[in-house]
Amino acid sequence: MIGLLFPGQGAQAVGMGKALAEAFPVARRTFEEADDALGRGLSQVCFFGPEERLTATDVCQPALVAVSVAAWRVAAEHGLAGDLVMGHSLGEYSALVAAGSLAFDEALRLVAERGAAMQAAAEARPGTMLALLGVSDGDADALCAEAGDAWPANYNCPGQVVASGTVEGIERLRALAAGREIKASALRVGGAFHSPLMQAAIPRFEPALAAWRPRAPAPVFLSTTTCALEPPERLQGVLLAQLTAPVRFGRAVEAALDRGIERFVELGPGRVLSGLVRRVRRGVPTAQVGEPADLASPAAARWGPPPPEMLEGSRRSSVPRAPRGL
Repeated sequence: MIGLLFPGQGAQAVGMGKALAEAFPVARRTFEEADDALGRGLSQVCFFGPEERLTATDVCQPALVAVSVAAWRVAAEHGLAGDLVMGHSLGEYSALVAAGSLAFDEALRLVAERGAAMQAAAEARPGTMLALLGVSDGDADALCAEAGDAWPANYNCPGQVVASGTVEGIERLRALAAGREIKASALRVGGAFHSPLMQAAIPRFEPALAAWRPRAPAPVFLSTTTCALEPPERLQGVLLAQLTAPVRFGRAVEAALDRGIERFVELGPGRVLSGLVRRVRRGVPTAQVGEPADLASPAAARWGPPPPEMLEGSRRSSVPRAPRGL
């Protein structure tokens, strides 16, 4: 069984999707649809930048959905069919498109509004994010509580927790981590995502979500907020709560594996999520589809059973690198 993974904000890079659009008509049509849906040249920003425009929250979010959906459509034309979909934060919108629960054009408009709401919230209550490496979830929780105005935002995998907070709170958290010889890495982000500082985004974004009529996801959708399979009647509430709730990606991967998922395919730019999966459980086969060359890789040619050693579920103890896919 195959799980499809979709990256979130932070995975963007100037040039993303360009080679796919040049190589595959279905990808080219996807970017044309995106430009039409938003009434602006989103594809040109993906392909050519400038970087500061691409990284703006209100542009970055629909851009990543467009690239991820283009990659998924290309992979589907090459025989990839998933049994479960999941995404990291913003990636849940791409996942719901792949599950048939959310129309692509509607997803683009939703995430454009989501990005604008989050940007406004970040400007009203400035904040930032810090990755804590080699620390347990419990210790990260305790450090954030001690620092004050800092909250765990991404439980990515064993040994990697990202915190969000005010600038002052994150500085206190960094000092506490340094004093206890805990590695910490600042993230280049425009706000304290997945924290109470995003509360102001909820009333602005809620009407847009309320207008959506979700269809039953097929394949099933596993939320990385609740770590459970979510039916259509709960999707709006889950996505709204996602704005201020932490992403529990590591636990969601475990839940997918417990449901029989044997391998994962990451669809979109980068391969951050594939690396996190392997930190959750060593030996889980992963593949990526973000460039034309990925379709010719041995991993893409074999969507079959995983090696027996993966099923043993042994854990990796080494410290992962700081994440980009937020």
